[in-house]
Amino acid sequence: MVARIYTVAFEGAEARRVDVQVQVTSAGRQFFNIVGLADKAVAESRERVRSAFAALGMSLPGKRITVNLAPADLPKEGAHYDLPIALGLLAAIGAVPADAIEGFAAIGELSLDGTITRVPGALPAAMLANAEGLGLICPEPNGAEAAWAGDLPLLAPHNLIQLINHFKGTQILARPQPGEMLDAPSSLDLRDVRGQETAKRALEVAAAGGHNMLMVGPPGSGKSMLAARMPGLLPPLTAKELLDVSMVHSVAGLLERGQLSRSRPFRSPHHSASMAAMVGGGVKAKPGEASIAHRGVLFLDELPEFTPQVLDSLRQPLETGEISVARVNAHVTYPARFQLIAAMNPCRCGSGGADGIACRRGERCAADYQARVSGPFMDRIDIQIDVPAVTPADLALPPSKEGTEDVARRVLRAREIQLARNGGLTNAELPQDRLDHVAQADKEGQKLLIQAAETLGLTARGYHRVLKLARTLADLSESENIHRLHIAESLSHRRARKGLVAQIAPSRQFSSYKVRK
Repeated sequence: MVARIYTVAFEGAEARRVDVQVQVTSAGRQFFNIVGLADKAVAESRERVRSAFAALGMSLPGKRITVNLAPADLPKEGAHYDLPIALGLLAAIGAVPADAIEGFAAIGELSLDGTITRVPGALPAAMLANAEGLGLICPEPNGAEAAWAGDLPLLAPHNLIQLINHFKGTQILARPQPGEMLDAPSSLDLRDVRGQETAKRALEVAAAGGHNMLMVGPPGSGKSMLAARMPGLLPPLTAKELLDVSMVHSVAGLLERGQLSRSRPFRSPHHSASMAAMVGGGVKAKPGEASIAHRGVLFLDELPEFTPQVLDSLRQPLETGEISVARVNAHVTYPARFQLIAAMNPCRCGSGGADGIACRRGERCAADYQARVSGPFMDRIDIQIDVPAVTPADLALPPSKEGTEDVARRVLRAREIQLARNGGLTNAELPQDRLDHVAQADKEGQKLLIQAAETLGLTARGYHRVLKLARTLADLSESENIHRLHIAESLSHRRARKGLVAQIAPSRQFSSYKVRK
């Protein structure tokens, strides 16, 4: 007799159906074999299933047991295959009715005492089961997470004996309810940042258009404070974005008690993070920080302290919004449409000669330190600003009248304008063919942009990013057209060549506040 039940294999943030076939025969010697390109964790299911059965007072039959995981050419990884293998075996020996498990997929790891423990990926598994008209059996701690997938038959037992009793009709397992939807506003307010009005303006522009941003300044100037307040400026996740983010977080095992949040992710990895930790990978190709920050903010503090290889590995997702991880036995793609916010000191000493403080290492200190970040990586950052040291006079000032809520309202209005015009894309996400139609500058603005491109040596990517940023500035001022003023302010954020920008357009022309109505 062959008993069947379904489970899933994960490819990136997506789940694929796997057919678990269990056969118990008396032919041949006693053996328990798992076939179907299973990794070591799946192969070890034999011992966990054997011990769980023993905890229930049952023993495996003294026959040949073969478990086939189909399709055979799809790699199978993880301990979530324990439960479907155990259920298939129970049906094969008649401990539960074979027709009771038909139409179900199952995921779960077995403890030696028969407890079914939490596994990552319950939400993608439930989404696949619902799409294919199946029910899902998952561990009790995963029940609230899986319940978000819709009105599918859902069982979330605490242990194997509860599940057996349910199928025999001696116990009824109630369907779990979805976890909480968290919608708590950020407690961090822009009023806490004293001074730094130019940096606050740049943060607002970055939030409005989804632009990448770099802040350069001495220690204590407020760069990390500004970055931590970015999530409070961003609009809440839409329903589609919430699903995309939750799928990645589920695979990464980050959905505690099935709680979802409309707040955008904010990830701040340490500068010692490896390439696998940043973009994903490792033996099992798990999602990295860039994917976990999908639809949110990835904050890289002390930017030059990251290894150049790690930073350059982010160049592809900054352009395409996804990360492809290639391994010998796996090739997976994770979404990674994040907004990069970075901060760095002007030199290794910290001050970089600012405010009359001489650099201890000499003139080459700043050049050598900033050269650790490659030119192509910097070219993908739309906004690059200097954040000067905060003076005692700034600290003595009263809090700003404008807080996070005030700025967030302007950001939301600008987002609504561009999403309606761009077909659901932010200005930073606009492809080249769409940019030509929505970001045409007027005659004076075009003249300034061409002159700046020639003088500053802008690359084609840099040219287009100046246009995208100018389009966001126009949206913030609710202007249908891009004017010279917007181009000038956009150019003012090209920090590396600020001196040349000043030669092209007087500083009074791109004051941060003249584009507002």
